Amino acid sequence: MEGPERAAAALSAQPRANGCSGAAAHGALRNGFVRGLPAPDTQINHIVHNGGLYKRPFNEAFEETPMLVAVLTYVGYGVLTLFGYLRDFMRQWKIEKCQNATEREEQKDFVPLYQDFENFYNRNLYMRIRDSWNRPICSVPGAKVDMMERVSHDYNWTFTYTGRVIKDIINMGSYNYLGFAQKAGTCQEAAAKVLSQYGAGVCSTRQEMGNLDKHEELEKLVARFLGVESAMAYGMGFATNSMNIPALVGKGCLILSDELNHASLVLGARLSGATIRIFKHNNMQSLEKLLKDAIVHGQPRTRRPWKKILILVEGIYSMEGSIVRLPEVIALKKKYKSYLYLDEAHSIGALGPSGRGVVDYFGLSPEDVDVMMGTFTKSFGAAGGYIGGKKELIDYLRTYSHSAVYATSLSPPVVEQIITSMKCIMGEDGTTVGKARVQQLAENTRYFRRRLKEMGFIIYGNEDSPVVPLMLYMPAKIGAFGREMLKRNIGVVVVGFPATPIIESRARFCLSAAHTKEMLDTALKEINEVGDLLQLKYSRHRLVPLLDRPFDETTYEETED
Repeated sequence: MEGPERAAAALSAQPRANGCSGAAAHGALRNGFVRGLPAPDTQINHIVHNGGLYKRPFNEAFEETPMLVAVLTYVGYGVLTLFGYLRDFMRQWKIEKCQNATEREEQKDFVPLYQDFENFYNRNLYMRIRDSWNRPICSVPGAKVDMMERVSHDYNWTFTYTGRVIKDIINMGSYNYLGFAQKAGTCQEAAAKVLSQYGAGVCSTRQEMGNLDKHEELEKLVARFLGVESAMAYGMGFATNSMNIPALVGKGCLILSDELNHASLVLGARLSGATIRIFKHNNMQSLEKLLKDAIVHGQPRTRRPWKKILILVEGIYSMEGSIVRLPEVIALKKKYKSYLYLDEAHSIGALGPSGRGVVDYFGLSPEDVDVMMGTFTKSFGAAGGYIGGKKELIDYLRTYSHSAVYATSLSPPVVEQIITSMKCIMGEDGTTVGKARVQQLAENTRYFRRRLKEMGFIIYGNEDSPVVPLMLYMPAKIGAFGREMLKRNIGVVVVGFPATPIIESRARFCLSAAHTKEMLDTALKEINEVGDLLQLKYSRHRLVPLLDRPFDETTYEETED
């Protein structure tokens, strides 16, 4: 028996958390078909402390929403909806000026261009707090930013710039995890040098006249950084998912997607034409049930085995601040002979002792992940995305991926920014600056999360996640929190329905290695004051572990008959 097979066999002999058990000895033949599944009475029950799959503590819990807060939140949305209908009535009778987009009179018999409820929500609920988003900054999105001041005289329908610039706002919203978004330093100097040599754009695709030596250098570096055979870079992170998933799966294939996956993963899955089934967020019981059902029942009507089963997960979920239970996902993937697609947009550079993402964080082998995807837009302070894996996979995508064939190549200065920052993280620049930034981010994350919890706020996610959601709940407090923080020179991101469940509106902080302790203390002081002012300290320290959150056994399925 070879080393990897012996390790897999040993892994299968260990108990799994959340009811996951090994299957190396069950005679798996091909993807989507396993022979000799164990009888139901041999199922291993939930085991505390993750059953030995984890090499480090995995502390992730979600505090229960207080009942009174949930009720008041629903009432708040109900009141806003009632007033929205009242204002629509007034607009219809010309009592109030109508400024929203409407169909022209000559188009009244056409199919509606605007969806009724979405338009209603935008003009009556979103418009009230529209000033909390799309704020224009006029500086590098580093630890501090400069912002252009704007005012509205018509209740946020339009904005006017005053000409004043608000200086030195502490930036708690950008994905600048390692602080490489900067206007001075080695990255900026290297990018400026490449700009003078190559220019700003390539004006062609990789397969035509847009394949530069810098692109080749970048892809070799990315493959070495990830520990995979080969890698390919793309000009847009969103398109890396939405255009490559359809190249990997199609009709007759099954996609198992986490319910909180990013919109790019959702779009890619829908464009593929494959059947889609959704499992509860980070819930291995839900995922294993779908895998079992897929193998037992096969495709609808024909009952043939699925051509492929692809599991879609993210490293860090950017709205929840949670980290994927990757050891358990890999165990299930091996057990049921499926494929794993891992989106490390937020985790690459931000997790792991050496900044190599969630695989590094858990001490796993990159070979256990079939498709490793990530972006350069966050930890590297640049733009674009990548996919890494086996050489056969990357060679296939170079030919069949729409992002590779039809999209313009990455800009040379952007490529150099990625190369320089990645070499810094790897220590290939001859310094320890990159390693120090990774460590600083981890320290800032733990400190900031701990202090917020001590203050009495409800904080979601994993203790090591640099994405920190602070729960606001009520719709009126979404805009109030953003405005009050801006008054105190703190820039934050607030999020509400439909981006989150209706009773789980939140503020989302993103920590950075560029944040000093003084900056974090200043931000925490102001957050504490605003929390008292708006009465946001809901915590009663009743933590609900994610695995124990209830889930039903219904699944959402998309299929083409």
